[in-house]
Amino acid sequence: MTPLEALLELLERVGASRCGAVLVSEEELSRWPADAVKALKSHTLLLKAGPAASVVCPGCEQECTMPVHTLPSGTGASSSFVVCDKRDDINRVAVSAERLRQWRCGAEAVGAFIARSLGLRPESQRKAGDGLWELGILKGKKRSQMLCLRANGTLESVAGDNAVPLAEVVSYGTEGYSVDGEAIRQLVDTATTGDSRHTPSNARREARKLKTQALHESWRRKYKTLKKRRPEMSDKWHSQQIAKMDIAKGRSAETIRKHTKR
Repeated sequence: MTPLEALLELLERVGASRCGAVLVSEEELSRWPADAVKALKSHTLLLKAGPAASVVCPGCEQECTMPVHTLPSGTGASSSFVVCDKRDDINRVAVSAERLRQWRCGAEAVGAFIARSLGLRPESQRKAGDGLWELGILKGKKRSQMLCLRANGTLESVAGDNAVPLAEVVSYGTEGYSVDGEAIRQLVDTATTGDSRHTPSNARREARKLKTQALHESWRRKYKTLKKRRPEMSDKWHSQQIAKMDIAKGRSAETIRKHTKR
């Protein structure tokens, strides 16, 4: 995984999330490139979140996802564990505090990143409803338009009746992550004005949505096939196998696991 692929992975998860925000565990981040994690945090695309409410149980090879129980201890430090209800020879399994650490990325953080990259005031951002965030007025060469961020299956930069997937205009370089300002200003210049400024092309949006749905469906079909062959293996194991295949399209095992379980 390259630093750019790490950002694209994060953006895809946020776009696909129903609430416009996702949580990433410290354990998963440890497998991402160190430069990517450092840049994501410095751009505030990753913000520290509260401890995880559930984890993959480390008690055996089954790797079941279980709720976490936390009890305060007399020394001032809390004690966390999961309770195995799958096997008779396992009861409580201790979970370290490091395993519970997680980070949050939401559409608001992505919008602020875009605004900063384009010289807009991040504090001017406001939610306009229907998965849409207004980021501020951006001036192109020909006109000025309200620039928006839309989370509707994928993250898009929206100006007037035009939209472009955010994944197509972000990059990684010596200064970290950035947004292609020239491409966004061209989006502004070619957009029509009027009340439809927040409505991107339905045809393009629906085409991208159908393409993404087809990709997720191919993962689910492969998951069912693998599950029939190896029913004893965990969902995590199956998603890791799919991640090695061409149908993964470079997506991580965690992203594949989430979509195969829907």
